[in-house]
Amino acid sequence: MSTHDLRWVPGGTFAMGSADFYPEERPVHRVAVDGFWMDRHPVTATAFARFVADTGYLTVAERRPDPAAYPGVDPAVLVAGSLVFTPPARPVPLRDPRAWWTYVPGASWRHPEGPGSTVDGRGDHPVVHVAHEDAEAYARWAGKDLPTEAEWEFAARGGLAGAVYTWGDEFAPGGRLMANTWQGEFPWEDLGTDGYKRTSPVGAFPPNGYGLHDTAGNVWEWTSDLYAPRHSGDAPSACCIPRNPRVHTADQTWTTGLPDAAVARRVVKGGSHLCAPNYCLRYRPAARQGEPVDTSTGHLGFRCVLRSSERTAPDVPVTVSG
Repeated sequence: MSTHDLRWVPGGTFAMGSADFYPEERPVHRVAVDGFWMDRHPVTATAFARFVADTGYLTVAERRPDPAAYPGVDPAVLVAGSLVFTPPARPVPLRDPRAWWTYVPGASWRHPEGPGSTVDGRGDHPVVHVAHEDAEAYARWAGKDLPTEAEWEFAARGGLAGAVYTWGDEFAPGGRLMANTWQGEFPWEDLGTDGYKRTSPVGAFPPNGYGLHDTAGNVWEWTSDLYAPRHSGDAPSACCIPRNPRVHTADQTWTTGLPDAAVARRVVKGGSHLCAPNYCLRYRPAARQGEPVDTSTGHLGFRCVLRSSERTAPDVPVTVSG
């Protein structure tokens, strides 16, 4: 397997999480990861199309939901589709995302805004409308894996210990926008100052210190870890720092009583082009959310990893990033 579109992420120990923003990012705790290869950018629509052409794979958004999985829901409304961002015309309360998300029958990775839309001219944009099992299926086909949350965050930091963003502590150094995020008042006023009002081509913004593009903004990215509403506490001493942690069991305290509360959630990282300071300041390496595994949206994609045990690591020094 060629590593042409992969970048080497040297292993090390780092401080995972943040004490300065959202509760789910706490507590800050030390984690160690081994070196691994990571996709240089999110999987693109063109790359996903090759996978589909080779396998005939049908994504979750392209399948009719199983009524047995949604007890109490009228089967007549269970049609294939996905969530599409539909900005309101004026300011709205930020308590209910249904004010800007619409379930659109027929929306999928092929039709990002619904029937009539295509990915023509957007083959170099991240593939979107992929549920967790879709990302896993692609990763298996490619001979790779989805990253753990710890791997993803370590890689996104690019060697900058404790920095707020993947490029440093200043949002727009020298006035330069470093990621595809929302400018204006979310969800109704998108100024598009960065040049994009939806997804952007991968690599449109500068890479981080490990040569990885779009580890902030553009699209949220799936990881392999189940979601818990807070991190584990820090190890009492260096001898006990977890190495290559994986979260296989969810902490059920995130259950909210919503219709999808029983659906397992996986961690997504990186924020998206819809993240704005007035609502979702999550285009940061420490930021995290729990996404229901059956969910697909127009701002959710993924990238893959190839762990060093599966491929000879390059002759580069191993760095410790904090």
